[in-house]
Amino acid sequence: MRQNLLRNLLAMFLVVLSTNWAMSQGVTTGNIQGLVTDSSGDALPGANVVATHEPSGTRYGAVSNLEGRFVLPNMRVGGPYTVRITFVGFEERAFKGIVLGLGQTYTLNAVLSDGLELEAIEVIASKDAIMNADKTGAALNLTNERINALPTVNRNINDFTRLTPQSNGTSFAGTSSRFNNYTVDGNIYNNNFGLGSGQFAGSNPISLDAIEEVQVNLAPYDVRLAGFTGASVNAITKSGTNEFTGSAYYFLRNDQMIGDKVGDTRLPIDDSKNEIVGFRLGGP
Repeated sequence: MRQNLLRNLLAMFLVVLSTNWAMSQGVTTGNIQGLVTDSSGDALPGANVVATHEPSGTRYGAVSNLEGRFVLPNMRVGGPYTVRITFVGFEERAFKGIVLGLGQTYTLNAVLSDGLELEAIEVIASKDAIMNADKTGAALNLTNERINALPTVNRNINDFTRLTPQSNGTSFAGTSSRFNNYTVDGNIYNNNFGLGSGQFAGSNPISLDAIEEVQVNLAPYDVRLAGFTGASVNAITKSGTNEFTGSAYYFLRNDQMIGDKVGDTRLPIDDSKNEIVGFRLGGP
């Protein structure tokens, strides 16, 4: 009896330990799911689905089940992707320009023709609609294109997370910044000891040029996200492609950019200059 009790306690300890480890990891990938049917609406089990990440050539594959459904999990965020669906006796379908969001699932339903060329009818729906079964709570996704289009003065990640309606600086929904959970590629970067006034102790852990996408979650119903009562800010870094590229930035602020007059009164301003130069090699 004692051995059985010890064995049960050990099993419970391992379950709790594995659960805590899994919940401490951030989400760093995206998914594609869908349904493959013929022109009459019948499911096509065994259809071959291949998704190709065009910039790097990475390929992901799956086969539809008995209900015609397929899932491509843990895919690289971004794109564009080209998805090709084939089935014996049916014409091949190709979907191009698919871009995956961080922590999101892209739904792709395909209808294969059995050799008869039909006129295509395209129906477009917004993936950010209010009624979306894939949404797990209030969240905001900032893609790389959106990050590049936004202005930033301090080159701080808070210049982007301020787009969240519930944010005020590093405070989300009125809570202290110490209750936030910042992750970069699944690793936690928090200012738990309150060193300084910023979210991070010192400065940003990585350059903004290395960030691919940022996701802000306030109240997600997702067991993969835990350890916060403010917001979960999940960021992932860029991955390389088959082309060698780089980026550079130049930051300058001096006394010529400071006003020296209040009404009719002129204020003396000393000469000052703040100059920063940075660059990054590799990646898109």
